[in-house]
Amino acid sequence: MNKRLVIAVTALVLCVASGFAQGRKALRINEVMVTNESGVVDDYGQRQAWIELFNANFAPLEISSVYLTTDSTNPKMYPVPLGDVNTRIPKRQHVLFFADGEPNKGTFHTSFTLVPGQDNWVGVYDADGRTLIDAVVVPASLGPDQSWARTSDGNGEWAVRTGGATDYITPSSANVIKDTNKKIDMFAERDANGFAMTIMAMGVVFCALLVLCLCFYGIGKVGAAISGLNKSRAHGVSREELHESLGGHDSGEEIAAIVMALHDHLNAHDTESAILTINKVKRAYSPWSSKIYGIRTMPERHTNKR
Repeated sequence: MNKRLVIAVTALVLCVASGFAQGRKALRINEVMVTNESGVVDDYGQRQAWIELFNANFAPLEISSVYLTTDSTNPKMYPVPLGDVNTRIPKRQHVLFFADGEPNKGTFHTSFTLVPGQDNWVGVYDADGRTLIDAVVVPASLGPDQSWARTSDGNGEWAVRTGGATDYITPSSANVIKDTNKKIDMFAERDANGFAMTIMAMGVVFCALLVLCLCFYGIGKVGAAISGLNKSRAHGVSREELHESLGGHDSGEEIAAIVMALHDHLNAHDTESAILTINKVKRAYSPWSSKIYGIRTMPERHTNKR
């Protein structure tokens, strides 16, 4: 029984390790800067060389216990420490390591540096220290504030980026930045004061109100037609005959006006089966007829006479 348990636990550990290994195969070196003079700063406000890693998986990736190195003969140069929650990279996201040779500053500060003016080999090894996940050679011709980056995140050719208008330097972000809409930019340039935008907005509002008015008008017409059809069916005649019998006047407003005039003139109420009409009875009131004003007499004292 114990042997079966040991075998099951071993198989589970191997499966988990295999899953991590397969996931870490998608870890990529994405962008590298050797001489950082005016770029991104670290947690201490200093500008250092940096290495950007990218998680090409569509699932989070834990990179603790992998190794970063600049020497293929020493693959375990800098082990990424365990216990830091920030070493879990979300799907299709980036993480930045500063190659400043000061690992005592934190998890994302390596024990090695990058040397300007010479080729720098950078590699990422798996937790076993033997499996190379990814590697790149940063050319010696790379100048200050220039980066060696992939043309797209996780794959593509490598190229020099100078931070110009078209070749962005993007630490901790996507290497490809989508351009803005050229038509919108052109419109913004030609309409600097916003007059055309204001006229367009007012036109849209006016058109919307006009459409609403037409909709309500059409709904009213349809409702009147349905009401007339129901009345003609209730009377058993056609709509034309019903219209002629009413003298061409079937407006609810006119009927309401006639009813109010009759009510004010006759002070009467239609006899209806479902409505109870209560009329207030007015009586003349006189304080002399009230019981509270009745004459009261003082009680008399009776004595028994013998």
